[in-house]
Amino acid sequence: MEQPDVVSDNPANNTPVLVDTDPVDTTALHVDAIAQADGTLYAGGLFDAVANSPANGGQQFDRDNVVALDADTQELRRAFAPVVDGNVWAIEATANAVYIGGAFSTVNGVSTPALAKLNPLTGAVDPLFDAGFNGGRIEEIKLVDGRLIVAGKNARKLMALDPDTGRDTRYIDLGISDPVPNTRGGVTIFDFAVNPAGTQLIATGNFLTVAGEPRSKFFVADLGANEATLNDWYYEPLAERCATDNPRRVANLQGVDYSPDGTHFAVTATGQIVETASDRNRTVCDAVGYFDLADDTTPEWINYTGGDSVWSTAVTGAAVYAQGHFSWLDNTRGFASKCPEADLAICDARKGVGAIDPETGMALPWDPNKPARLGGKDFLATTEGLWIGSDSRRINGEERYGLAFMPLL
Repeated sequence: MEQPDVVSDNPANNTPVLVDTDPVDTTALHVDAIAQADGTLYAGGLFDAVANSPANGGQQFDRDNVVALDADTQELRRAFAPVVDGNVWAIEATANAVYIGGAFSTVNGVSTPALAKLNPLTGAVDPLFDAGFNGGRIEEIKLVDGRLIVAGKNARKLMALDPDTGRDTRYIDLGISDPVPNTRGGVTIFDFAVNPAGTQLIATGNFLTVAGEPRSKFFVADLGANEATLNDWYYEPLAERCATDNPRRVANLQGVDYSPDGTHFAVTATGQIVETASDRNRTVCDAVGYFDLADDTTPEWINYTGGDSVWSTAVTGAAVYAQGHFSWLDNTRGFASKCPEADLAICDARKGVGAIDPETGMALPWDPNKPARLGGKDFLATTEGLWIGSDSRRINGEERYGLAFMPLL
C-alpha cells in the first residue's frame, strides 16, 4: 500500500488491548495477522480476551484468537465472536467473507483444521467451504484474481483454492520440497507477498527446491493466466547460512513485501549476523534486505540489527517498516545484539520497530519505541495509517497490548 509520508510515531488512542486473564500463565499474548474490509478491521493471534479503550467504554469481552473492530472508531464489533481453538496466524477479509488460517482444529466447535471461512458479521463457519486439511498450519492467505492463495505447512505448502468451496484448483503446483539441513519443522512456507498487479509472488520458508530448481529459502513465481510458474530471479547468497546453529533459525528468511510499484521487495531475517566482514552487505541475517527485481546479483541495501531477529515488513514508498525484537538499526558491524562502541554514532537505537529510507537504506527518524518479547509478525498499511500487530504491551510509552494504529498526519 502506497502512502505519501511516514506515519506518526504517536499511536491512536482508541485501539482495544489484549487482556491477561490468567495471572499464573506467563505466555505472551500476541496479534499475528491483520486484515481490513468494508470498514472492519480483523485481527488474529493468541489471546482470549480483549478490552475496548476507555474512550469506547473500556468493556472487556471474551474473544478466542480473533477479533473484529470498527476501523474508524476502533470499537469492538460485538456480534463477531467466533471461538477458535488455536493460534490464528493469517487473515484475509472481503465484504462477504473472512478467511482465517493458523494452528487450530475447530471454530465454534466445528472441525475445520488450519483454515476456515467465516461470516464477516457473525463469525459463523461457512459449511460449504472445506479445504480438506487434516491438520498442519497456515501461515499466510491472500485472495488474488478470484483464487484464495494459502501457504504454510499443509499439503503442497503453497496452494490456490476456490474461495467458495475450498477445493484445490491446482493453479499452483510448484513442487516445493526438501527442508534446509539442520532445521526443524519440515518443509514450510513462512510468508508470501503478491505484487500490486497480481502477476507475481515472492515467498520465504524452509525448502531447498522449487519446480525442480535450487531455490533455498526464497523464490519468485509468476502468476500467469492458467498457472503459476517459477521465475528465474534468485539472489544466490540467500542460500548461504547465517551464524546460528539453532534449528529454529537456520531457515532464516521471514517476512516479505513488495514496493507499491512492484519493482522492488523487502525481506526480513533472523539467523544471527555473520562475523566475517566480507559477508556484511551480502547476506541477509538479522536484517532487512531490499532488492530490485531487475537485478538478482546485488541487493539495493541490507540494514542490520547487529544480532536480533526481524520478522515482518511493510513497504509503503515513504518507508520500509520492520519489526522484531531488535534494539538497533544501521548496525552493520554489531554482533550478539550490540553496537560496537566505535560505531555508536552510526548505529540508530530502535526498540522493536523501525522505519528505513527505501532510497538510502538507512534508518529514518521515526522511533516509537516498542519493547517486545519475541517481536511482531504483521503490519497492515492503509490509506489512513499503519496497523502494527505484535506481542508488545506498549508503544511510545502508551499501553497498546498486541495492536497499535499509527495514523498518517
